[in-house]
Amino acid sequence: MRDSATAIGVVLGLLYLFPILAGVVTDADWKRRLEQLSPSGAGLAIQNTIGLDSLPISPWAGVGVLAAWAAGALLAAVLVLRLRDA
Repeated sequence: MRDSATAIGVVLGLLYLFPILAGVVTDADWKRRLEQLSPSGAGLAIQNTIGLDSLPISPWAGVGVLAAWAAGALLAAVLVLRLRDA
């Protein structure tokens, strides 16, 4: 039970960490980079069909960012399972 609570906490922390950091950072370049790397920002960019010039990331690049986050999560899960079951 404790492992699932830890996993949920890590996932929620990663989802909310980037938007919070982007709100705190004062440098416009770093703010844009954090918005481009955040999984929540990438997911929201995928949904947009108009006003694409104002987005920090394009919809197709957002798909790539979400795919990278998903691949990283799967890789982390495989590593944790191998270490735990070894």
